[in-house]
Amino acid sequence: MFNPSQADVRRFFCGVWAKQRAGQPMQAIENLAAGWIAEHPEWQADLADAEVSVQQVYPKGHPVGNPFLHLSMHLAISEQCSIDQPRGIRQAVALLARRRDSLHQAHHEVMECLGQMLADAQARGSTPDGNAYLAHVQRRATSGPW
Repeated sequence: MFNPSQADVRRFFCGVWAKQRAGQPMQAIENLAAGWIAEHPEWQADLADAEVSVQQVYPKGHPVGNPFLHLSMHLAISEQCSIDQPRGIRQAVALLARRRDSLHQAHHEVMECLGQMLADAQARGSTPDGNAYLAHVQRRATSGPW
């Protein structure tokens, strides 16, 4: 199983941003990452220097968050939707995106569900509950604040 280090993840996103700025060809996953980076201009400066980024500390509660964690979550949700795993996530995210009129906004709401699933699993000392995660996303897609 692929298990990149924090430094690997940061270098990946910095490399994608460098390729995007230089107009270089990219692999499919890099194109996907570049699209999410484009949605977050507030973090593009953080991606300009890979060596500085590898050393950067983003403490819990940091005012702008951790761009690498955030972008990684966008990629994870995109991958979940592409393979529909957990089954039904693709439909739930698509419905949420239609309701919010924004895939980007839908992803941010799904991130909250994903984060909650991981926090719950950590608190229980168990594996993440994909069914509870999916149910949470589905609830957001069919009800909730508009």
